[in-house]
Amino acid sequence: MTVERTVPRGILGFPVTPMNEDLSINYDSYQKNIEFLIENGLNSVFIACGAGEFHAINDEEYEQLIIKAKEVVQNRVPIYTGVGGKITEALKQAELSAKHGIDGYLILPPYLITPSQDGIYSYLKTIIESTQLNAIVYQRDNCVMTLDTLKKLAEIPQLVGFKDGIGNIETNVEFTQALGDRLAWINGMPLAEVTMPTYLNIGFDTYSSAISNYIPFASRQYFDALLSGDQEKVKQLYEDIILPIHNIRKQKQGYAVSLIKAGMNIVGLPVETHVRPPIAPVEQNHYNALADIIKLAKEKYAEVSGGK
Repeated sequence: MTVERTVPRGILGFPVTPMNEDLSINYDSYQKNIEFLIENGLNSVFIACGAGEFHAINDEEYEQLIIKAKEVVQNRVPIYTGVGGKITEALKQAELSAKHGIDGYLILPPYLITPSQDGIYSYLKTIIESTQLNAIVYQRDNCVMTLDTLKKLAEIPQLVGFKDGIGNIETNVEFTQALGDRLAWINGMPLAEVTMPTYLNIGFDTYSSAISNYIPFASRQYFDALLSGDQEKVKQLYEDIILPIHNIRKQKQGYAVSLIKAGMNIVGLPVETHVRPPIAPVEQNHYNALADIIKLAKEKYAEVSGGK
């Protein structure tokens, strides 16, 4: 089997997993979330990852999320899944992804243990080599790599990308200088728009966007302005949208997920604010503050790009 060893670039879409009041998954809303991302120009979808409450999804739901995503995507953009946690579960998720012809997967950190470098290497290598699908490693939490570890992993052809969620710029410069275009470099920091200017300067030309789930026009205008050197537009978007949302997100652990659902609910997408424990829903005062930011974003920026 010949596999195209490419990875999506630019702004990556990370749909949520919408929940009903009883915390069952609302697959109809999930498919509408994915369609919204594609309609608004995101060139890939990463399902059942951090924003999709990967930690709280069982095996049956995981497979259904894959099936429902393929139904709506219809080969228009690449689909990546999240795999990780316990090694046995990660291998099962990788197998399911291969079974359903997914393009690749993002490898999330191992469960609980903070491993040694040879342990991290073994964990990632085992998952990467378990299928012929493209793999992206995600540096965060219990999975922090040295340059030597990443170099060894880069010898495996299935590895196509590196996503950073730690924010150690010195280390990231070492990585990009040593490996160059061998990997796609993805900014995976919370609300990645905040740090993207720094990441872009060291070779990271791609990022995952939480706000694209509800105000994709803002993320698109921001990235276009950044790439074109329009510093005044970047500054305006920081002041009006990005930093105010970032400040709300910092108020509570778990808002990296629940704040996305709140934003989608505010703009009228069919997504309720329900989240599975241990994540908590957004508090009403923070919900109201986010609504004010979104109102300003629509008034000031949506018409420019025909945004929804």
